Amino acid sequence: MDLEKPDAGRTTPPARRQPEPAGEGCLTVAVRLPVRVVVFLVVLPARLAWDACAAAARWLERAVLRPLGRALLWAGHALLVRPSAGLWRYVLVPLGRALARLGNLLVVVPAAGLYRHVLVPFGHALVWLYARVLTPLGHGVARVVRGIAAVCAAIGPGVSSVLSRLARYLVVVPCAWLYRWVLTPLGRAVARCARGLAWLAGVLVTGVGTGLYWITRILCVLPLLTVWRWVLVPAGRVLAVVARETRDALGHAWRVAGYVSLAVGRFLAALLRWVVVEPARRVYTRVLTPVGHTVRDAVLRPAAAAARAAGGAVRQSLASARLTLRQARADLRRALAGERRPARDGNLREPIGGDTRTLGSSTTALTKD
Repeated sequence: MDLEKPDAGRTTPPARRQPEPAGEGCLTVAVRLPVRVVVFLVVLPARLAWDACAAAARWLERAVLRPLGRALLWAGHALLVRPSAGLWRYVLVPLGRALARLGNLLVVVPAAGLYRHVLVPFGHALVWLYARVLTPLGHGVARVVRGIAAVCAAIGPGVSSVLSRLARYLVVVPCAWLYRWVLTPLGRAVARCARGLAWLAGVLVTGVGTGLYWITRILCVLPLLTVWRWVLVPAGRVLAVVARETRDALGHAWRVAGYVSLAVGRFLAALLRWVVVEPARRVYTRVLTPVGHTVRDAVLRPAAAAARAAGGAVRQSLASARLTLRQARADLRRALAGERRPARDGNLREPIGGDTRTLGSSTTALTKD
């Protein structure tokens, strides 16, 4: 906190005034309201359809596309990635190594031998041929040429003077006379004619161009300029205002339609909840659950207990019937075949049947009861 008082002589700078917005014209005010109403009526169904499609797309993505994508990803990994990895690891890599070794044996080693034992000696031979044969031969030819040139220079002054005089009187003098007395006057005449024709063409082109300029200006430029200035520019300004207001109305209508769509969605969700979900929940919790409990306690459990009791009785009756049948079969066998004695085993030291030794009895002669 600042505890010092401001100086009395210090003047505070005046606050900057915000620029006032420019006033809107009557055309803008007249166009804005009907355009916004019409655009809102047009945009509202589109926004409702858009929100419905967006909600359906979100549900579809969450309930269908995402599980489907996971299944496809797993299937692709199982059907493509693993076989491709196995193919690369166990087929292509060994095959590449084998091809590399084969290429080394069939290409690299022969090429190295060819370079070492053929090309290098051949290159050395070429160097020797150049240094020992061609270079001395070139030096000899150069010496011969220089000798011939020296001989020509020794005998050449007289011959050169005669040739120069012949060339002067047979070529240079006729060419100079032809240039001075024929070509120069002819060229000057042609140049004067060309300058006259150029001036005449310039005058004609200037006159025709000036006429065409004024004809084009009067017949085309001035009408087009008038149409542009007094028709197209005002119409463009009006269309710009309409387009700007339509754009603003579209944005405003889209936002308002979003609020309306949100309200409609919430209303439909609440309506679905109070018409379908809540009655179903109340019917389930207040009717079906007590009825189910009653049916379970009054019908199903006694029926299950009775079924278990009946099953136990049936099992007991079946067990007693099996026991009775087994006893009857044993009695019939004893009646027909007599009593069978148990077979003796190999151990004759142990008594059989009732003669076995127990803790309360003895089989010896002295202690037998």
